[in-house]
Order: sequence, then structure tokens, then C-alpha cells
Amino acid sequence: MLVGISDSSNTDSTVSELVAEIKPRYHIAGSKGVFYAREPYSNVDAVHVTRFLGLAPVGNKEKQKFIHALSPTPAATMSAADISMKTPNTTLSPYTFLDQGSHSKEAAKRPSDSVSDSQYWRYDVSQKRQKHGGGDGDKMCFKFIYSGSCPRGEKCNFRHDTDAREQCLRGVCLDFIIKGKCEKGPECSYKHSLQNDDSQRTHRSENASANRSKECWFCLSSPSVESHLIVSVGEYYYCALPKGPLVEDHVLVIPVEHVPNTISTSPECEKELGRFQNSLMMYYKNQGKEAVFFEWLSKRGTHANLQAVPIPTSKAAAVQDIFNLAAEKLGFKFLATKSSKSSDGRRSLRAQFDRNCSFFYVELPEGTVLSHLIEENERFPAQFGREVLAGLLNIADKADWRNCMLGKEEETKMVEDFKKRFEAFDPNQ
Repeated sequence: MLVGISDSSNTDSTVSELVAEIKPRYHIAGSKGVFYAREPYSNVDAVHVTRFLGLAPVGNKEKQKFIHALSPTPAATMSAADISMKTPNTTLSPYTFLDQGSHSKEAAKRPSDSVSDSQYWRYDVSQKRQKHGGGDGDKMCFKFIYSGSCPRGEKCNFRHDTDAREQCLRGVCLDFIIKGKCEKGPECSYKHSLQNDDSQRTHRSENASANRSKECWFCLSSPSVESHLIVSVGEYYYCALPKGPLVEDHVLVIPVEHVPNTISTSPECEKELGRFQNSLMMYYKNQGKEAVFFEWLSKRGTHANLQAVPIPTSKAAAVQDIFNLAAEKLGFKFLATKSSKSSDGRRSLRAQFDRNCSFFYVELPEGTVLSHLIEENERFPAQFGREVLAGLLNIADKADWRNCMLGKEEETKMVEDFKKRFEAFDPNQ
């Protein structure tokens, strides 16, 4: 509950608990349907402030703000003075009162439906699981599942479910663990199958794979696929223009099958991918540009897509430097592999790839491949490749694809225009 908003209906105590725990620098919400810019508030046990913004719906009658531009500096690159700076109107954390209310009642025994306890559980479940908290009901302690500990210990009125915690650590969607389904569908980046014993895992994996194909934006058999964006279809791969392209002729090369990456595919798949890449490189050359290919491989196994972005030839020499600079700011260093042929570079990627880790790589115009194996607790931006190229091309406002979305009619025209230009280079023509 935020100071300044008096209506407590439709609030989510789980979100309050999460925000108080992770202490974000920015918290943006839209559930109230109004624009609201709160004063910055200080965080308990943290030096930085949090800024909360509520955004109104797009096209609202009152013409309240529904969009707000931010240009945050990564905390890792900020000085101690900058990160701890507070404006004169900074207030106390609105969640301080929530914490005080929780601690003041710890000594007293409370009923399981206590309002102050509501932040510690999320859903009712009928299946009994292993527990260590003092609660005997079917409500699970959200704080324990999320962080692995609970300050209430044995006094907690809700179950400390170690099985659910283990599933959470294995990358399983919390909604899926408890409810058996996830309303986010393909937008969810977590696993939608329980990681249990081998026999159950195989059965669930098959079902989950079928469900993912139905929900996936990139599966050709899925009702969710936006077929009007497809420009060329091969046996193992197809090409499509992305929603919210970074630049004109930005292309996605996507496996026909629901596979999590383009690295560990069969030799036949790799050959066809090579043909698509060569065709795009020749097409871009004809436009006076060079191709940059990049892929982010999530260990959670989403549908793979290799992104191809054309850049002016005059910028090609600077690509490696800007990627290295961006990596340095995030605290890691790329492994650089120089090869005369694209196939050699991709062979090197296969040797580096670990299915248990996320992975990012970029293929540069002159043949160098930059790669990075992402560590377990490392924070790595999913849109890293796009963000770096947006900086190179001086179009930082397009780093987020959602800022570049077009209407379906515009997308259809964009595809038809691209097909005409690409026809002479299309390997499937």
C-alpha cells in the first residue's frame, strides 16, 4: 500500500512483500488506471531510493500520462555518492509500516486468515508437501519459497514448502507450481513443467512441449504465431520480420521446430541456417550494409531466434569495441574467436555451450564471434544485443522493441516491401 493512494482495493500484498524485499530503483504499475508519480522513498537496509510511477491506460479520456521515458544508469557503474543521493522530498519507505506491523504481532498467536499475514502466501493448494514452518494449513509461505528463509521461523503460520522452493530454484514458474497453470503463457520466461523423477519428468515434458507449441509466438503450428510477418520458409528454418524492428530489414531466423537454441541442432539444420545467413549477408551488402547476428540462449528453453541486424559499413569497425565496452560496464569480458568461415565460428560456439547455463553470442561482420557463458546468479539483460546496437546506431529510444511496434497494416506492408527487395537473395526462391 503506497502513501498517497487511499483506496486499498485491488492491491496485491504479494507485490508489496516482493518490492520490500528486492528494493528496486524503479517500480512502475498500471493497475489503478491513473497517472501517479510518488516522491522518492528511502529503503530499509539499502542506500538507494525507489521511485514509484503509476501509469494511466493508453488513450484514456482524461488524457493522463500513459507513457514515461527513463534512462537509468546501471548501478554497477555509479559512484557511492551518486547511488546514495536523496532529493529533499524523499520520504520514508511506505513498506516500513508493513514491516513494523508484521514484527509487532510476531509474539502473539494469530489466526491463519490474518490480514497482516496475507503477504506470506499466495494460493491455496490441496496437495500436502514437506513443511518446516509452524502452519498446518494449505497456505504456503511465499517469502520462504522466494528467498529460502522466513524471519518468522517456526512461528510462521504458513508452510515452509521445501519441495516448492526446490522447484523454484530449478526455474519452474511459481504460478505453475502452485496453480498448475500460468496466465502469462508464452510471455512467461520460466519452465512450465515440474522437475521431478525421470518417469514423471518425461511425461510432463511431453505435455509441456505440446502446450508450449500451442502458446509459442514462434511455432508455425501455434494459433499465436503472427504469420503475416513471415518472409521465407525453409525445411528447418524460416525468416520473419520482428515486431518492433530496431531498423529497416531487421530479420529473425527461427527454427521451425520448438527448439531452445540454434547451436545444438543437426548438421542439416546448421547447413540451412548457413544458407539463410549467407543470403542475408549478400542482401545487406547490396544495400551498402553489413550483417550483425546475435542470439541470447536462455537455459529456461524458450523458442530460439537468431537476430540479424544490418548496420552501415562505416560502423562495422566499431561493433566489437562497443560490445566490449558494454560488457565491461556489466562486469564481464567476452571470449573472442576469430575465424575465416562462419561455420568455424559456430563450431567453436558449440564447444563452449553448456545447456545448464544461459549463453549470449554475437557474430561480427569481419568474422569474429564474441561469446559469454552467463553465470548462475549473473544479471544479464535479455535485450542486451539490441540495446548495444541501438547505442551504436544512435537510436537509444528504439532499444525497447515495444517502442517500435507498428499496426498490423503497417507490418503487412513492411513484409511485402521486404519480400520484393529480398526475392533475388532468398534461398527458398
